[in-house]
Amino acid sequence: MKLDELIKILKRLYREYVKKYLKKIFFALILSLIVAGSTSATAYLLDPAVKKIFVDQDKTMAWLIPLAIIVAFSAKGISLYFARIQIIKVGAKISGEIQEQLARNILIADIQTLENRHSGKYVSNITYDALQIQQLVSNGVLNIMKDTFTLIALVSVMFYQNWKLSIFALFMMPLAAAVAKSLGKRIGKATGEAGEISGRLTAFFSEILRGSKMIRIYQREKTEDENAKKIIKEFIDKSIKIASILIRATPIMEILTGIMIAGFIYYSGTLISAGELEVNNFFSFLAAMMLAYQPIRSLATINMLAYQGCAAAKRVFDVIDKPISIKQDNSSPEIKIKKSDIKYENVSFKYDVSDRAAIKNIDLEISGGTMTAFVGQSGAGKSTIINLLPRFYDPQNGKILIDDQDTSNISLKSLRKNISLVSQDIILFDATIKENISYANPEAKEEEIILACKYAAADKFIESLPQGYNTMIGENGVRLSGGQKQRVSIARAILKKSPIILLDEATSSLDAESEEIVQKAIANLTKSKTTLVIAHRLSTIHSADKIYILKNGSIVDSGNHSELIEKCEEYKSLYQKQLK
Repeated sequence: MKLDELIKILKRLYREYVKKYLKKIFFALILSLIVAGSTSATAYLLDPAVKKIFVDQDKTMAWLIPLAIIVAFSAKGISLYFARIQIIKVGAKISGEIQEQLARNILIADIQTLENRHSGKYVSNITYDALQIQQLVSNGVLNIMKDTFTLIALVSVMFYQNWKLSIFALFMMPLAAAVAKSLGKRIGKATGEAGEISGRLTAFFSEILRGSKMIRIYQREKTEDENAKKIIKEFIDKSIKIASILIRATPIMEILTGIMIAGFIYYSGTLISAGELEVNNFFSFLAAMMLAYQPIRSLATINMLAYQGCAAAKRVFDVIDKPISIKQDNSSPEIKIKKSDIKYENVSFKYDVSDRAAIKNIDLEISGGTMTAFVGQSGAGKSTIINLLPRFYDPQNGKILIDDQDTSNISLKSLRKNISLVSQDIILFDATIKENISYANPEAKEEEIILACKYAAADKFIESLPQGYNTMIGENGVRLSGGQKQRVSIARAILKKSPIILLDEATSSLDAESEEIVQKAIANLTKSKTTLVIAHRLSTIHSADKIYILKNGSIVDSGNHSELIEKCEEYKSLYQKQLK
């Protein structure tokens, strides 16, 4: 990361996050001044301690000076504690804000954007990167204030005791700055790589958890174990590299300090011999110089912390700054549903990851209150047509109308409010059955939820569960069967009471008995609703008012089941294959 980019990110962090907490930071600044003053006071007090206690043997000073030292150390400890508390709170709140922004971005981002990036990388942004930024704010801001003031105060004590020795000691500081600058660039590069590996590591664990059954049935435990070792080793190696760069400043600073002290002792001896330095001044100066070692070392690593935090911030800002093309526009009018007529006019769409159009020049009309089915081989474009209606994606060409209202020109919230989706990829939350069903309508009364479950043929199996509607169903409904999960999904859609229903292969993974139950539930769901259906099992769409046959992204024919059996070879061929 170049210096100008680093400065740009730091400015943005200050402008968007740190600036609003200036009062807390100013309070920590005042406390840092007390820390600096009390630290320098302990060094200065060695001057009168040696002179008054050991040389003059002043009995009053023999207890006053130790008491003053206790007060100085107590002031330093208490002030440092409260200063750290203030900055830790600021860092935690900023980290929380960033995590909230990332979560908000995930919730409103275009579906295609989310699909083009592994979920593990988003998790890494929220956990690993947000923590790095918190460390930058919590440690960086406090250390800059505390250590800068402490160093100034201690150097002042050093100059007060002897300016010649002070100038000699200050010669070492440019060397420390040069070391820090060199290490800072390396830490920035290593941290960037560590962030990428962290994303891959999170993605890997997410996949082996999701694919646990597949791994076991194909006996790939050993292979995945090797993969785990490989990626974990990468992450550990990079973490060790970062840590080694961070602590590399320590031996360099120790060597510089050793040279400085050796030269200081030699030079002090000549000054004492010449009568230009008293022994008490020497001890006070030595204490100030030794105490100055810690803030110098800390400040020498600040730029490494800055590179580390800014590398994480850059990855976070890449996500936050990603333009969102499909979003709620409060100035757009709400949709007015009358008949729920749907029309696709010359619609074409291509996914970002593909060179081939998913659908091409689609023209179709769906009358309100009817069921329309889409049939074709995998990849024919069926799901794309369904997904364009609630604007999960926007077509590159053409437009989609509901009751003659262009969906791209109406409120996104009002559009999706009038559409329900039931798919083969059922999404359930690790909550109770009741909470999963009421997700469609949090304001729904218990009687409405029970009625929706009756229509979905889910009430009987729910009531037989140990806690009934309050039964926890586990991650994605792991404690329910496929048919039970599908019926919960249908009950959720029924509770929404939307006039448009999308069914994406809702029964494709069910056995015959479950399918029969779910089909009855679907009949209740779609009654008098405008319904768009994708079905691999053609037997489930015999009653559809109209069926569109898709091939390579285009409509090749349409009609009802009887008409297509007579005139469409593509449909007839698909139907006969399924019968066999």
